[in-house]
Amino acid sequence: MGGVRSDLFRNQPTLTGELVRLEPLTEAVLEDYLAALADPELSRLTGSHASFERDQIEQWLSTRKDQHDRADWAVLRGTDGAFLGEVVLNDYDPDNASVNYRIWLAGPHAYGHGYGTETTRLVLAYALDTLGLHRISLGVLDYNPRARRVYEKCGFRLEGRLREAVRWDGRWHDELVMSVLSSD
Repeated sequence: MGGVRSDLFRNQPTLTGELVRLEPLTEAVLEDYLAALADPELSRLTGSHASFERDQIEQWLSTRKDQHDRADWAVLRGTDGAFLGEVVLNDYDPDNASVNYRIWLAGPHAYGHGYGTETTRLVLAYALDTLGLHRISLGVLDYNPRARRVYEKCGFRLEGRLREAVRWDGRWHDELVMSVLSSD
């Protein structure tokens, strides 16, 4: 696939569905973003042991627009613009027209309403159909079956597992590796 550019995400658009609007991630969502990052359940579902400082996150959010090798969106509820989470295409490999997919939703108010499914479908359509990427991969922890069901519903297939890749609450857990191809 020779025509995929290294600055593929330079003109990152807003993506709109029936339930959600995906806007390029900026410091406009700082307070909601910080609140979500402080949620222990988000840390558990993503397997992140990191802690974040306000200044660090504010700086990070302010630089997203300058990163043309990735796309970072705020997931907003379509009806009222409430912050629901983040979705990212990163680890872009232009030679192989592939990228990694990552999403997190900001707590129970965002679960079970179809926001994650619609967000995933919007981003996949943009990446595969509009940008012409060939492969999108992700990792999901074995104790997050809700996310795995969403990914499968959106076309991701299980490729394998990274055994005991994450230690959480004193136990080892596998990371499941999934992908979707433009030819699927």
